[in-house]
Amino acid sequence: MLDLGTVTTLIAFLVGIVLGFPIGWLFIGSTALGLFVMGSPTVFMANAFFHSLDSSTIMAIAFFVFSGALISEAGLADRIVNFSYSLVGRLRGGLTGVGIVATLFLSALTGSSVPCIAALIPLLVPRLEKFGYRRVYTTALLCSSSYLGYLIPPSVPAMIYCLLAGQSVAALFLATVFPGLLLAIGYGILNYFMVGRYTFESTEKPLLPTTFEESLKDILCTGKAAIPALGCPVLILVGIYGGIFTPNEAGGIAAVYCLLIGWFVYRELTNAKLKKALSSTIGTFGMTTLLLAGGTILTRYLTRQGVAQEVANFMLNMFENKYLILLMLNFFLLILGMFLDGIPILILVVPLALPLMQELGINLVHLGAIMVVNVGIGVMTPPFAMSIFVGSRLAEVPAAELTKTMLPFLFLVSIPVLLLTTYIPALSCWLPEILLGSSIVGPW
Repeated sequence: MLDLGTVTTLIAFLVGIVLGFPIGWLFIGSTALGLFVMGSPTVFMANAFFHSLDSSTIMAIAFFVFSGALISEAGLADRIVNFSYSLVGRLRGGLTGVGIVATLFLSALTGSSVPCIAALIPLLVPRLEKFGYRRVYTTALLCSSSYLGYLIPPSVPAMIYCLLAGQSVAALFLATVFPGLLLAIGYGILNYFMVGRYTFESTEKPLLPTTFEESLKDILCTGKAAIPALGCPVLILVGIYGGIFTPNEAGGIAAVYCLLIGWFVYRELTNAKLKKALSSTIGTFGMTTLLLAGGTILTRYLTRQGVAQEVANFMLNMFENKYLILLMLNFFLLILGMFLDGIPILILVVPLALPLMQELGINLVHLGAIMVVNVGIGVMTPPFAMSIFVGSRLAEVPAAELTKTMLPFLFLVSIPVLLLTTYIPALSCWLPEILLGSSIVGPW
């Protein structure tokens, strides 16, 4: 049975969410209230706050967030979009499919979802509308694709999970590659069949190559211009898996690389744009650290009070096997994703779920892939979906219409990819085991 302090904490937390209180402060406030009710000392809160942030991974997150803020300011996104046009623009649905390809490339620069939307919507939506593609559809495709930023390494949510679960960052970066590629391929196929319903007659036509020679020349030309931008993810991944530097050091290298490319190669990064990128980074990173520290306080308190073990016992008594438990975990995470951001979900759920998953023998790298795919889907699930809010505002389309257009991508692609990731461990464990060894990944 849960004591009065724990019950008070949980009720205060749920009421605070309903009332719309800031999640980071809610983590701290609900814990303090529970301790106050029981007359317990609050000393452990300061210790938990400090130790949750006393990690080099926190510094890496800051650098990757900064790199993501630089992609549009420094001109990297423009070159990647042009290169994506030359690769798939001539195919059926290729002009909208550019968004999927560009998101794949940008995901390897940003490590998150919102920067992809913020960079691509202003570049693609007005341009494609001139060519006869409805604004709401292009926006829906970009918003649905945005959580590729969580799956294609480097990934900020993956680093958060590893910080909480004590797993290898390099292993989890690799664990989400195949789910990310499956998602991109699925979106591409669905786009092929759906795009015709969202076009209208337009007198303006895109200037695309008509022969193989022209296409090859265009790919080479735009590819050459995009090489400096695409060099960043190549440098990061080769450096990490070649043993040249750690994932934490990779964040700093990525930030310096983007700065140098913006200043000296593309020459589009000005002092004003740099200030804007720094301001955005400080706001995002400040929010992330508050969530991480506050969430650690709450989850350590709940774990100390035996909530994690209560959850484990309840699930084991209620369901007969681990496959049903994993299904319920997915369902629970998807429900949370409808109301909370990905990082708070990870901070709240991972410490409470770990004892149960370890008791079931679930590989923790595999669990990380499941978690990251889940919180990625949360980016696009209404009513409180970050991609819908940002996409609706940037593209100036009604949120309700945008949500309706995104639903086929959710139910026909995202959910099936989640189930495949959940029930086929090889999708997430095979690649890291091949490159890093079974001693890092563990049995699966």
